[in-house]
Parts: sequence; C-alpha cells; structure tokens
Amino acid sequence: MDQTLHKFLEELAKFGKTNDQQVTQRSERMLNITPDTGPFLSILIKSTKAKDVLEIGTSNGYSTIWLADAVRSTGGHITTIEMNPWKVDQARLNFQQASVDEFITQIVTPAENYLPTCSSNSIDVIFLDSERSQYAGWLNQLLRLLRPGGLLVVDNAVSHEAELTEFMSLVQQTPDLDTSLVPIGNGELLIWKCI
Repeated sequence: MDQTLHKFLEELAKFGKTNDQQVTQRSERMLNITPDTGPFLSILIKSTKAKDVLEIGTSNGYSTIWLADAVRSTGGHITTIEMNPWKVDQARLNFQQASVDEFITQIVTPAENYLPTCSSNSIDVIFLDSERSQYAGWLNQLLRLLRPGGLLVVDNAVSHEAELTEFMSLVQQTPDLDTSLVPIGNGELLIWKCI
C-alpha cells in the first residue's frame, strides 16, 4: 500500500470514530472496522489470491478500500452492498479519492434481494459486516455463492457475540465448514467452505 492511500485510510478511520462518538442514530454511524482489521483482511485476500470478493455492508467504504487495494494485486474485483443512499454516496466519493473505484461495483439494495441473483460457487471471499440479525437468514445463500475452498469472514464476532448466537448455531450444524475465531479488532470469524 502506498503512503498516500495509507494516510487517506488513517484520516477515514479518524472520521469514522469521531462521527460515531457524535451521532446517536445507528443509520448515521459509520460503524467501520477497526484499523487493525484492515491489514488482516488485505492479507486474507492476497494470500488466497481472491479475485471475486463480496462485501455486505459498505458504510462509507473504509473496509472496502482495504479490500480493493488487496484485489488490485490479485487482478480481482469487489462487489459491495449497502442500502443507505447517503452512505453509498460517501463511499463512492471515498473510492474515487482513494483511486480504487475501478475495482469496485456498488449495489444499492437489501442483501436478501441481491444474493439470489448471484451465480452459485462464484465468490472467493465474502466479508460480512451488516445487520447481524439477518445473518442466519442469509447463511444458505452465502454458502451457495461461496466457491469450494472459499472463505466467509464475519466481523464483530467477539464484540457482538450475543447477536450472532442463532447464526453461529446454524454454522456449527452445517457440514463441510471449518471455523476459526481470530481475536483481531472486534473479532473476525473465519468460515471456510470445504466442498
């Protein structure tokens, strides 16, 4: 990562943190990943040589920029889903300013509407950082999209563990999945699809 992009990401992280301390409505909060989670995601993308990445929960694009910089080196592309038009616009500007917009397709629709339209076994890595109450309902679709050997990464697996109880129960009951909880940031749950 070049220094200009690194500096921009530092500024974006500060903005997100300051914004979230000042606003009370969840829809106006950025809810960005922690600064140490960005490099972790980047290494996951590069080490798996992921080309097709799906992010659910763009917000202002902080995590997306980390992912986009990583797919730049793999020849890949990111599709990112966000329902909030205000956040979509913020993210678009941030992608342009970070010079990563060519690696990103923004989708403005609920995930439950978009996921059924995607091809099976088409995604290398899915990063899930959205409305946690929906995860259990999305699990079958997410696993359908994920190619064999693909990786589902779930943010906030430690900080919001109680909200993920139903989802985690379903994951544990699903055959051919390996999981690992990584204590980085707010906790990253890695779910590897064996076949």
